[in-house]
Amino acid sequence: MSIEKVLVIDDDLLGREYLAETVTRNGYEVALASDGLQALASFSKNGCDLVFLDMKMPGMCGMEVLERIKTISPETVVVLMTAYGTIETAVEAMKKGAYDYIIKPFSPDQVELVIARVNERQKLIMENRYWRSNANVDEKMNPVFSTNSKMLQIYEQINRIAQSKASVLVQGESGTGKELVARAIHFHSNRYEKPFIRVNCAALTETLLESELFGHERGAYTGAISKHMGRFELANDGTLLLDEISEISPNIQAKLLRVLEEEEFERVGGEKTIKVDVRIVATTNRNLLEEIRKGAFREDLYYRLNVVPIYLPPLRERREDIPLLVNHYLKKYSLENSTIVKSIDTATMDYLCQYNWPGNVRELKNVIQRAVVMNSSDGLQLEQFSDLCIHQDTKRLEDIWTDGKAIEDVERDLIYSTLEKTGGNKTRAAELLKITTRTLRNKLNKYDAADKSLYQRETISCEK
Repeated sequence: MSIEKVLVIDDDLLGREYLAETVTRNGYEVALASDGLQALASFSKNGCDLVFLDMKMPGMCGMEVLERIKTISPETVVVLMTAYGTIETAVEAMKKGAYDYIIKPFSPDQVELVIARVNERQKLIMENRYWRSNANVDEKMNPVFSTNSKMLQIYEQINRIAQSKASVLVQGESGTGKELVARAIHFHSNRYEKPFIRVNCAALTETLLESELFGHERGAYTGAISKHMGRFELANDGTLLLDEISEISPNIQAKLLRVLEEEEFERVGGEKTIKVDVRIVATTNRNLLEEIRKGAFREDLYYRLNVVPIYLPPLRERREDIPLLVNHYLKKYSLENSTIVKSIDTATMDYLCQYNWPGNVRELKNVIQRAVVMNSSDGLQLEQFSDLCIHQDTKRLEDIWTDGKAIEDVERDLIYSTLEKTGGNKTRAAELLKITTRTLRNKLNKYDAADKSLYQRETISCEK
């Protein structure tokens, strides 16, 4: 968090006023205290971001005030003011949590330099916290695994728009890689060394989302025990990804529109206007024009976000990319799990290419990861994807064939081969196929009825 409120603690009146004038001139709010007790009372009531603390005061000494402040608020930055004779004490105090010390007498330039260092430190702390909380995200991954013409056009589009500040709206079904596109836009831009910050709009209530986006002041609401920097501040000079933008409330939509138009906002419970320079990328799996017609989404906000539209096709519309993705994730998870998975046989790859992937690339990624983890041989086999086969939506695949076999025939072969492995044990076969015994029996009855019907048709044909 950046510095806004400063507390100066010094028993010397002239010293207090001299420092207060320098701090105020640089745009910060200042509170003054002449001793430790007065300082702690002020700090407990109003809080602050930075404390300038004199080491030698009557009554409660600076070391004790430091310990009390750190107990109340460990994140508050304390800078000690000391004379040459107490430098050793100041060094000892730094071991107990003080950030730095300045030697009396000091110049305004020295004070301004300390404040600048503190501001930079606080910003790095907040950014590091954010990145640690998202450490599982592969930042370097680009959505480059495609030979599909539509996807290649999208990659060209990313390169063209990356250097601009224009807002981008990425639309597509869940799991198509919308966040990866947002990251690619950021890392191809001149903002790539600045923060890339993400917020999932669908995962937070309106109150929490407002606080996450814009931050809040201490005491803004119950539980707000300290000032909180929002995602817009964290993303300053960088990129902010608003994931699932369609889920935000009308109130947040209005506040977001103002930030996009004026590049400024106030924290929840605050009065100070904060200016930011942020590139916005928004994503949604909904049709926002339909949401506008329903009255659920502001039309003016839509046009502010949709300066550059990108639509990601579902995986079933670019099946030629499935082998590329399968082999990529096969290699990736084999390395991660120290597992040797050399290959995936042709029949299995054919089936994976025909499966509809309702969860798109995310589903494929998870399926391959699970198959690699559970694999007991040096290659992946069709039976490892039995749950996909059993739950396949065959109505959407009436025209899809592999080696002359429809999907229903692949499923049938899988069931019969599993029964053969279990010596006809239906219960064990159902367990391997990850279906109920009842489902297995129903399918076998269906196959039996189909065989009888086919036999009758062939008999009639022969008799004719």
